[in-house]
Amino acid sequence: MYTHEDLSRLQTQSLKMQGWIRRQTFSPSNEKTLRRFSSWEVAELIFRINQSTFRGKLAADPNLPLGEVEEDGRQRWFSLDEINELRRRIRINRKSLMPPRPEGKRAFRAAIANFKGGAGKSTVALHFAHAAALDGYRVLVVDFDPQATLSHSMGLNDVGEDHTVWGIMARDLERETDRMNAASSGAESGTALPRRKLPASIRDMGLGTLRPADFIKPTAWPTIDIVPSCANAAFVEFASAQYRHLNPEWTFFGAVSRFLDGLADDAYDLILFDCPPAIGYQSMNAVFAADMLYIPSGPGYWEYDSTTSFIGQLAEALEDLSHGFENFPTGKIALPKAFADIRFLMTRYEPSNDLHQAMLNAFQQVFGERMAQHPIELTRAVEQSGRFLSSIYEIDYREMTRGTWRRARATFDQAYEEFRGHVLAAWNQLEEETA
Repeated sequence: MYTHEDLSRLQTQSLKMQGWIRRQTFSPSNEKTLRRFSSWEVAELIFRINQSTFRGKLAADPNLPLGEVEEDGRQRWFSLDEINELRRRIRINRKSLMPPRPEGKRAFRAAIANFKGGAGKSTVALHFAHAAALDGYRVLVVDFDPQATLSHSMGLNDVGEDHTVWGIMARDLERETDRMNAASSGAESGTALPRRKLPASIRDMGLGTLRPADFIKPTAWPTIDIVPSCANAAFVEFASAQYRHLNPEWTFFGAVSRFLDGLADDAYDLILFDCPPAIGYQSMNAVFAADMLYIPSGPGYWEYDSTTSFIGQLAEALEDLSHGFENFPTGKIALPKAFADIRFLMTRYEPSNDLHQAMLNAFQQVFGERMAQHPIELTRAVEQSGRFLSSIYEIDYREMTRGTWRRARATFDQAYEEFRGHVLAAWNQLEEETA
């Protein structure tokens, strides 16, 4: 027979191995660091200009960042901060290298969501965040998944549950309850309306006084921040059910949206949500706050079946919210919930696999133009990046053959480019009042 004590011992053993893996993956100080990027990468893959043009720009202005030259090396290597400084100051044919951003709009929010575990949600979120950062965007990622794969990949390991999405929801419950109590008014006779009460166990956590910035952590990437997750945040589903009982009028699904409303509109350009593989309190917060829904799926029949179930159950859940809370304030995003765009993306795709080709055709027939045209291919380099808690953008191409690295990067570059095109089109559709 096995009890909780046995499970605890197994976890202790696993944590020791987890620590060893991190030491092999991160720096000796157990902190993830971002590598430098070669002048070849900066010119051709990031700025997309000829290398000779790039070298000419550097030679013409000695005040530009010049990067570092490694010992016995010829190429210059640049940090992301230096790359962004170059992006701000260099013009090619009088055109800026800064990425497009609709003027006067708040940050665009995209949720990466599906039921199926292993569909590649965290991998897609990680690579899109890194690709967007290399593109010049300022990114906030929100990890809704208690498995915390995205948080670990971003280098965050020791996270307290108070500073996860669960903490944001508990903070919102306290603040919304206080707002409702302050707005309540009695009749002319002076009869007081009943007040909504929260137990001391919730108020004593002190979350109601925290600022939005208190939940946001930096990463190894200077233009990427994260609201992290941790395994202990798994009990958010149980806690949220209790919170709804304490205040049935609390629009629980709008907690994260209201949290993001508290950020300056120009604090970030892109906000990405990595969702758990289930429809619950956390995933409902993610999809309600999102402007776009990006749904990754593997190339198998069961993934197709799971995706079909996901969109059906999500439709029912959103319909229930629309009928139950239509008269309650929800912040910048209103009910009934509407997305600016919905897209489906195939992951782990092998072009030479007949079954994968057949499933891609089936997805395209069903979802039509909603289906992304560039699936993410499964390559050896992609598998290797997953094993080492890194994206392909973080791996130095000198660690493998350049052809292998470029093929892996190309599949994510194409997927990101298509994603960015959909984001920009939907971004321009956002109502001015949401900005």
